[in-house]
Amino acid sequence: MSDEIRAFKMQLKPGVDGVVAEYRRRHDELWPDLAEALRGAGIHDYSIFLDESTLSLFAVLKLKAGMSIDELPLQPVMRRWWDYMAPLMEVEADNKPRQWPLPSVFHFAG
Repeated sequence: MSDEIRAFKMQLKPGVDGVVAEYRRRHDELWPDLAEALRGAGIHDYSIFLDESTLSLFAVLKLKAGMSIDELPLQPVMRRWWDYMAPLMEVEADNKPRQWPLPSVFHFAG
């Protein structure tokens, strides 16, 4: 079995003063208990990229084979993070960031 790669898009809110800088700052200061929850769910490589012209975020994560992130949204630290980030991002009713899954169309492994 190999790692599962997931990619998705999220969206920062336009019109929020300093939204990009604040989004970066909050991620630069990622809570240790959130990092532990991500690792515990099997996430071992996670990157988020920004399209500054649209404020779209592109995320890609690697999930260890046989692991699942299904329980992650039930963890209190994840809920607190969503609440913390909600002023900056488009979110669902429960403050989960809106995510648009992106299908793979090309992969090169040399």
